[in-house]
Amino acid sequence: MRDPLVTGGPDSGPAPITHRAAVLGSPIAHSLSPVLHRAAYAALGLTGWDYGRHEVDEAALPAFLERIAKDQEAGGARWAGLSLTMPLKRAVIPLLDGISATASGVEAVNTVVFGPDGRRTGENTDIPGLVAALRERGVERVGTASVLGAGATASSALAALAAMGAEQVTAYVRGPARAAEMRGWGERLGVPVVTADWASAADALAEPLVVSTTPAGATDHLADAVPARPGALFDVLYEPWPTPLAAAWSARGGVLLGGLDLLVHQAVLQVELMTGRARAPLAAMRAAGEAALAAR
Repeated sequence: MRDPLVTGGPDSGPAPITHRAAVLGSPIAHSLSPVLHRAAYAALGLTGWDYGRHEVDEAALPAFLERIAKDQEAGGARWAGLSLTMPLKRAVIPLLDGISATASGVEAVNTVVFGPDGRRTGENTDIPGLVAALRERGVERVGTASVLGAGATASSALAALAAMGAEQVTAYVRGPARAAEMRGWGERLGVPVVTADWASAADALAEPLVVSTTPAGATDHLADAVPARPGALFDVLYEPWPTPLAAAWSARGGVLLGGLDLLVHQAVLQVELMTGRARAPLAAMRAAGEAALAAR
């Protein structure tokens, strides 16, 4: 039986594996990260690179990292980095040797880069990825905005909005604890945050920019509340896509960004960090992601 940690997948090709990377999370079967990173390796001519996908929860994460360390000590292919999704973005922090200022600001790591000496450094590419995706669609600066939901992605959204000059963000959340958490993130990140109860989430749609960080199905009931002339919606889901809210938004002529936009832009930065290449192939990665989604 092949070792799922150290053996390349069926798409690795005949070239010997010299470098490894992977995405970790739970659940993880839906992740498009292998498609995007492998497309980047192909476009960059990195034939010895392999990118895998592993089901790892918080309890299993320390052992997984230890296995990587032992693999490196045994002279295996060099591990370049890891992409992390839920529930690992905060759980990984105590297991790292250091984290970037961007990741520290939101206490969320979605990228681990391994140094030649095995040192583990945590990065957050979600924040600059959000900014890059919005700017690609012509959203250069933000006055006021709304965020639907709380958690690691919501705090990254607040950091991105702060970087784009947001004057005020209204966060729609469930419960006083989440509300207090979001206000705290606003204070920490330097962006004024007011909170509102989830029951009034339809009010969020009137803002010039709406960022939805909620799981699938959570915003379906808002589709009928989309205004006649909506602004921009960034819905971080990519499957199922479009969500009912996204479909209604697009039908009314609003600017629409989806989870694939975020995934591609943050993956571009991950590829650059892990490979050391100055410019990852954005177009090739997006095309690969679109094709994979269309085939599902």
